[in-house]
Amino acid sequence: MATVEAAIAVSALLMAMWLGANGLAAVTEQMRCADAAREAARLTARGEQQRGAEAATRIVSGANVVVDTQADAIKVVVSKRGPLGLPLSARAFAVPEPR
Repeated sequence: MATVEAAIAVSALLMAMWLGANGLAAVTEQMRCADAAREAARLTARGEQQRGAEAATRIVSGANVVVDTQADAIKVVVSKRGPLGLPLSARAFAVPEPR
């Protein structure tokens, strides 16, 4: 009887640890998406859109980077599938620097 209870407890503990590790990985990837979006927006505001997209894909491997440049605003969206297929996304905005 105690063996069955121990097996259930160990299984529950392992499941909780697995979920915790995947949750931590998802939070880390979300932070990377935010960093990548911010860096891409900053570089695009300086007039280096190609470098901004490259930097974002280096920061978050396998990410989809969308840069929307308008006359008075720059919007960058970085999205990716995270652990367990969770959709992760971050946005950053910048104002173009005068030339």
